[in-house]
Amino acid sequence: MIGEELLKMLQEHIPFVPRPFLWIAERLGTSEKEVLEEIKNLKEQRIIRQISPIYDTKAAGYDSSLVAFRVEDIEKAAEVVNAYPGVSHNYERNHEFNLWFTVAVPPDSKLGLEGIVSILAQEAQAQEFVILRTVKTFKIGVKLSFESMYEREEVKPPKEEVKVYLITEEDKRVIRETQRDIPLTSEPFKDIALRLGMDQEELLKRLEDYRENGLIRRFSAILFHRRAGFKFNGMVVWNVPKDRIEEVGTFISSFRCVSHCYERQTGGRWEYNLFSMIHAKTREDLEDFVDYLSKETGIKDYEILLSTREFKKKRVELFAEGFYEWERRYMGVYAH
Repeated sequence: MIGEELLKMLQEHIPFVPRPFLWIAERLGTSEKEVLEEIKNLKEQRIIRQISPIYDTKAAGYDSSLVAFRVEDIEKAAEVVNAYPGVSHNYERNHEFNLWFTVAVPPDSKLGLEGIVSILAQEAQAQEFVILRTVKTFKIGVKLSFESMYEREEVKPPKEEVKVYLITEEDKRVIRETQRDIPLTSEPFKDIALRLGMDQEELLKRLEDYRENGLIRRFSAILFHRRAGFKFNGMVVWNVPKDRIEEVGTFISSFRCVSHCYERQTGGRWEYNLFSMIHAKTREDLEDFVDYLSKETGIKDYEILLSTREFKKKRVELFAEGFYEWERRYMGVYAH
């Protein structure tokens, strides 16, 4: 089936070439036209969310973190949080801390991440909140194509620091244009290059330079997980002794069904320091797999946080004007 093989390939890095869909077709033994038609079908079925270069917010100089709020009026709180342009994911989860979101703040923010989260907490009437910054990244990359949850893969050593790319105003222009869903045409970068006033070869060379220097993680597809059959996705949090964090994090991240694995800061009443995002087709599969991980690692103190509602899932548009409009709106109100 071209659909299944195509989905696997689209989740890997696609090279920056003039005709990327032809490159895919040649490896699948089919035509460029058939690949484009199949991608259109997968988008109409809401299996593929977006195909584009995936930029690393930290490499772009953005400050980012996972944040958890404890709120009563969750719909109102979600509306407040979603209004900030740097919020990419926002979920209700089955925990006392019931609103979980990721936030990214531009390098030239006058309020900073803590200031913005504090404003969001006040506006959302959060009773309590915790900022869970990343200490170490063991794995990041959603590739939802595996036969068994116990299937393993080789993972790179954990990242402790991300090198910040020195971004010029010209780079910002390129990022704004290329971070969106690319057109489904034979030469998708041709129109983008035209809008930027550069030729296609120059644009592709620049994008490859971004990838080599870590500003772009990969050029690939993002899927609607539930539509792709993975309906039970749990953020599993573990309380791991400090001297075992690398061992346990490396082991958990080696499974293909684990898309994200981080060591995070703790604070207040929050003591779980290892976060793993695990994708499963049934709740029983998820719980059995987590039980297996617990037995293998010996870590008994953990919780499975299921997302009960998705309030927002949208790629952050780096260097968008909305960031600065939001800050101008609130700086006068919350000036110290």
